Amino acid sequence: RMKDVVLVCLGGAFGSGLRHLVGVFGQQLGFKSFPWATVLVNVLGSLGIGLVYALAVEHLRLSESTRLLLSVGVMGGLTTYSTYALETLRMVEGGAPLRAVVYGAVTLVGSLAACTAGLKLGRVLAS
Repeated sequence: RMKDVVLVCLGGAFGSGLRHLVGVFGQQLGFKSFPWATVLVNVLGSLGIGLVYALAVEHLRLSESTRLLLSVGVMGGLTTYSTYALETLRMVEGGAPLRAVVYGAVTLVGSLAACTAGLKLGRVLAS
């Protein structure tokens, strides 16, 4: 449905813009030696998608169009696996493999914990 495509595009534009702002803000704070801005957007996106999933799919509290707007659009635009992969590879190539492992672990554990928290929060809000 064209309406859903438009909603996903609008949500994606918002999420991508938000990701850019987080990156700019991170640079202003001096996050240059470690990609904390990328960690933050991926963790926040994981929290958000867990919350949306619980509300939309498990408890049917959100319409399918709202789910698409928020999960595929906003959270899809906010998060960035490709930047995570590139930053990890650049760390390895730059002679910092331990930093790359730490980055991977922080991103993975943080994202899984945030998604779990989002699911639990959504379940509480829906009950």
